Amino acid sequence: MIDLPFGSITDVPGITVGHHQRAGRGWQTGTTAIIVESGATPGVDVRGGGPGTRETDALHPQNLIQEIHGICLTGGSAYGLAAAHGVMEWLEDRGLGFPIGLMNGSPQVVPVVPAAVIFDLGRGGSPTNRPDATFGSKAAGNARRSQQRWGSVGAGTGARAGGLQGGVGTASTTVRLADTESGGDSDIEITVGALAVANPNGSVIDPATGLPWEPCGTRLRRPVADERHALIAALTDQAALHLNTTIGVVATSARLDKAEASKMASVAHDGLARAVRPAHSMTDGDTIFGLAVGATNLPVVARHVALNAILKAASETFAAACTHAVLSASTIGEAVAYSDVCRSVYRSSR
Repeated sequence: MIDLPFGSITDVPGITVGHHQRAGRGWQTGTTAIIVESGATPGVDVRGGGPGTRETDALHPQNLIQEIHGICLTGGSAYGLAAAHGVMEWLEDRGLGFPIGLMNGSPQVVPVVPAAVIFDLGRGGSPTNRPDATFGSKAAGNARRSQQRWGSVGAGTGARAGGLQGGVGTASTTVRLADTESGGDSDIEITVGALAVANPNGSVIDPATGLPWEPCGTRLRRPVADERHALIAALTDQAALHLNTTIGVVATSARLDKAEASKMASVAHDGLARAVRPAHSMTDGDTIFGLAVGATNLPVVARHVALNAILKAASETFAAACTHAVLSASTIGEAVAYSDVCRSVYRSSR
């Protein structure tokens, strides 16, 4: 795996990530669960023309639910939404969800688990092999803060990115804000992190240079001529029917309300559109969820200034996560990974 300074969504306090996948013998798909056991304020923005989602209406600011504990990102197209039920059961077993009172003398909850899917049907050979509830429960059970598995794992197992192998990518950054309430003598530190499952109709790679559209702080040399030729062939070798999607989560340690969390998800789409070209087509189901874990209060004075800084970071980290998804992918099926085509780029980055 390439060693680049992207950071991780798990740098946001309370966020854990887990994957489960199957590859080989007709399978190439998987599920990724983002778990926040302490709870987080949610938001969402759906931009793609062909989304496959669950529980997005519950996240609208005017609706009841104010806190969730998990998000499910998965392969399997609309069939894969079944994986969210496994995440729901995993949370229920731990008493995490919307409380509905006592039943038979025991407190009961209904976990709200928003979900989004990518299209990867048949990429391992059989279109009937797709995630079910067991994928979701296993992904949730694998969730860790020290998650080191990225690329062609979890929901990114069957992903393709403009003809290349896609994957799961992540990034994080720290936003430092002046604490206006203390006279500006100290700083407030806010962490913003993103996770993207890159399976776009468009490409993360600029065919003219052979490098990512959004290098996101990486210092990479152009691939050698033979590699660029092979890369262009891979980028253009696609089936006539494109059924794709980039989905993901942007999270922050700041305390935001639902409208602000949704705005964060909305601006993160700007990063998606910079990293993936084109984005938001009729056959992309581009969906980004927002999570605010509420660990840090924003300044009361000039709150909009603090929010703008968080929104900028959301855009930048989601762009970096999309780039990381493709750079960290490995070849596991018919689509070749960027790392196997442009080996010289990886050598020069160390």
